[in-house]
Amino acid sequence: MRLDKFLKVSRLIKRRTVANDVSEQGRISVNGFPAKPAKQLKVGDKITIAYAGGETTVEILIVPTGNVSVQEASSLYKVISDFRK
Repeated sequence: MRLDKFLKVSRLIKRRTVANDVSEQGRISVNGFPAKPAKQLKVGDKITIAYAGGETTVEILIVPTGNVSVQEASSLYKVISDFRK
């Protein structure tokens, strides 16, 4: 699954266009490397999202094949660190 779609489906970022913009700005990295929106993800990848006031790092547990419900969204990843001011 593409990075921008995973961020939307997992509800880490609300909209896919916002995920595209944030990724193009270089504020998202996968396994320590800056990632473009089309980056293909797999189980075990670590995504770091830089916010203005900190950053969040998650590990992918499940890569869905399509959309998931709101209740299932948080089960797609595990939060490793969440630092916000």
